[in-house]
Amino acid sequence: MGPEGEQVGVVRVADALRLAEEAGLDLVEVAPNARPPVAKLMDFGKYKYELAQKARESRRNQANTVLKEIRFRLKIDDHDYETKKGHVERFLSGGDKVKVMIMFRGREQSRPEMGIRLLERLAEDVAELGVVESKPRQDGRNMTMVLAPTRKKSEAKSEQRRRREAERQAKRDRQAERSAKSGS
Repeated sequence: MGPEGEQVGVVRVADALRLAEEAGLDLVEVAPNARPPVAKLMDFGKYKYELAQKARESRRNQANTVLKEIRFRLKIDDHDYETKKGHVERFLSGGDKVKVMIMFRGREQSRPEMGIRLLERLAEDVAELGVVESKPRQDGRNMTMVLAPTRKKSEAKSEQRRRREAERQAKRDRQAERSAKSGS
């Protein structure tokens, strides 16, 4: 293949190397397992740079979700519940999964239906941000439930990036406006 992607045809290796030398490019084997092997005339340094850019971009968009854990007590006050619910909302909007755990003490263990009710209330309160991935289940003194975000972490990160950039731009605009007022 030529430098513009055009088909040159089957050429001997020596002729292909001569063509590459004349064009000031490199002869790169693109598909070694093909019959005959496919080689392309290109700038190898530029090709490696473009591959690195693609890899970097895919790594930036790829975000691994983390399992965050939040613990409740069965007899939680309304304000404490709202605070912890806020944490769960923040985790879910950030694209992370949340493991909600209720810790039972003493006689509370004989009332698992109260724990289920509390977890279902939390699931309803954060329904627009996340869905129940695993239903509430009791294991020993604890009852756990896992909430999964409705949107992917990569989407959440790109939205955060856009929001930060918009805030920076607005700050620059305000500074430019102030300097224009003070200069006149």
